[in-house]
Amino acid sequence: MSPLGFIRFFSMARPRIIFASHEVNSPFHRPLTKFSIKQSIFYLFEQEQKACSRLYYVFCSDAYLLELNQRYLQHDTYTDILTFDLTTPPAPIEAEIYISIDRVKENAVRFSVSFADELMRVIFHGALHLCGYRDHTVEEQLTMRKKEDFYLAYWHQMIPGEKN
Repeated sequence: MSPLGFIRFFSMARPRIIFASHEVNSPFHRPLTKFSIKQSIFYLFEQEQKACSRLYYVFCSDAYLLELNQRYLQHDTYTDILTFDLTTPPAPIEAEIYISIDRVKENAVRFSVSFADELMRVIFHGALHLCGYRDHTVEEQLTMRKKEDFYLAYWHQMIPGEKN
């Protein structure tokens, strides 16, 4: 980092963020706009001081995510997210993140939160894993939750000024 501490910040290129849907309808509708989501993800990587080149978010069904979980991780369980880090260090982060819309909807009801808030929490969760955060222990889970809450609050600030 430079003596003034901001050359690295300004030299970090914004990642290319691509959204796709597989077997489900796109989740994008107010307040879930691509603009507010991308701005929040950019902010997350800037705050975590991690360089990122490309993120591919794929919104899919429970069945498709279960198939990926079985095929690539040998886990026979449903999950809300799978994050595949494709980075070859020291290159910037590149990843594919698969999110089950079915599971997000179910968890939103289970935790009494809006679908938008639960989806954003899961989006941030995947990005935080790419930044090195883990959630295997209770302490790691608490740290992850605090980070998710911080970025969720930032996203809520983005909503009033959103653009289509």
